[in-house]
Amino acid sequence: MFLHLDLDCFFVSAHRTVDKTLENIPAAVGGRSNLNIFSSQKELRKVSENGGAFVSTILTNEGEKSFKEYFVDENGRIRGIVTTASYEARAFGVKTAMSVNEALKLCPNLKMIPPNYPLYHDLSKKLCELLKKEIPLVEQFSIDEFFGDLSGYIKDEDVEEFAFKLKQKIKKELDLPISIGIAPSKYLSKLITEHAKPNGIKFVRKEHIRNFTKDIPIEEFPGIGKKYQERLKGYGIKTLGDIEGKKDLFYSWKKPGIELYNRVCGIEDNKLNLQRDKKSIGIGRSFDPIYDREELIRRVIILSRYLSFIVKKADKNPLSYALQIRYESKIKSKNFVNVNRIFNEESFKARIKELFLEIDNHPSHGIVQLNITVYNFSKPNEYTYNIFEYENDLKKKKLGNEIQALREKYGVDIIKTASEIKKEK
Repeated sequence: MFLHLDLDCFFVSAHRTVDKTLENIPAAVGGRSNLNIFSSQKELRKVSENGGAFVSTILTNEGEKSFKEYFVDENGRIRGIVTTASYEARAFGVKTAMSVNEALKLCPNLKMIPPNYPLYHDLSKKLCELLKKEIPLVEQFSIDEFFGDLSGYIKDEDVEEFAFKLKQKIKKELDLPISIGIAPSKYLSKLITEHAKPNGIKFVRKEHIRNFTKDIPIEEFPGIGKKYQERLKGYGIKTLGDIEGKKDLFYSWKKPGIELYNRVCGIEDNKLNLQRDKKSIGIGRSFDPIYDREELIRRVIILSRYLSFIVKKADKNPLSYALQIRYESKIKSKNFVNVNRIFNEESFKARIKELFLEIDNHPSHGIVQLNITVYNFSKPNEYTYNIFEYENDLKKKKLGNEIQALREKYGVDIIKTASEIKKEK
C-alpha cells in the first residue's frame, strides 16, 4: 500500500504553529515578487538550505514585516497574490492566485500574512525526517507533499490504523494538520488524498478502486493538464472510468499515454523517486514596466549573481544558459547559449548580459519580467571542458569558492561588483 501525505493549507498552518491567534479565523499567506534584491539598501539575504525545502528560495525578512510594510507599495496600492488560504478564508471565496486586493474585498476581515520561508522550510525538513523514521521508503514530492511505500512493512488490514497513529504523531510533534490518502498504487493515493481533505484519512482498497474512480472527472487526476484534458475530451473521455476501456488508444501515444493509462489504472505505479535531481535551476522577477536599459542590465547582473550562488550551493555545472524577457505588451523574447566551461560567476554574468543585448528586440518597449535558467548539468569526470580556458576557469572557480564561503556566512550581498550598484541620477 502507498500513502500520500499532504499538509493542509501548509503556509497558514505553519504560521499557526507559532501564532495561536490565527486559529479558526480567515487567514491567508500572500506573496510579492521579491524586488528588494535590486535595492541598494543593506539587508541580510541568504538562500535556503535545499534539504527538506525542495526548492531554493532567497530568504529575506518578509516574515517580520507588517501588512503595510509588505503588501502596500510606495504609492499606497495593495500588491501581491494569495499563495495559501485557510479553509475559513475559502468559505468567503478566497482562492490561491487571487490578488490580495480582491481577496480583501471578498473577506474584509481576512488576516493577510507575509511569507516566512525559513519557517516553512524548517517544518518541511522536520516532517521529512519524522516520516523517514516511520516509513521504510519516503519520497518528498513538494515542500508540503510526501509519498510513502508500506509494501511488505504494514499489512493491508493494519494500514488505516498506522496512518491514524502517524497523523497523531505529526500533530503532536509538529502541530501540523495533514490529510492522508491510501491506495494500492502511488498516483491513486494522491488522487484519494483530495477526498480525505481537510485533515482526514481516506483508504480505498484494491477491489474498490474501479468503482471509486469511475465517475471522477479527468481534470482531478494529478498530472493531466489543460491541453491533455482537451485532447482526451476530443475522444469522448471525460471521466477516469472512460480511460480504462481505451488502452489501445493510450498505448498508441507512446510513453506519455502509456504512463498516464498505467497511473489511472494503478498498473506498474509502485516506484518512489527517492533521489530527485534538478533538471534546471532558475530565477526570475516581475516588476512595473522599466524602459531604462542600463537599469535592466543592472538587474540582469544581480539576478545572475543570485543564480550563481544557488548553482554553487547545489554543486552543479550547467552547460546551457537561457534568458527570457517579457515586455509590457505581452511580447516575449528568449534565447539560450551552450558553453563547455567550468561554471564561474564572472563568465556567467558576461554571457547573460550578452544574451540580454542580443534578444532585447523591442528597445522602445518597457520590460516587466526577466527570467534566467541554467540546465544541461555536466556529470563529474564525464565531460571535456574547453582546454583553452580550462586553467583560467580553474582559477576563477577557486576564487568563486572563496566568495561563496563568505556569502554563506554573511549573506549573498556581502560581495557585489560595481555594475550592480545603482547610480544616482
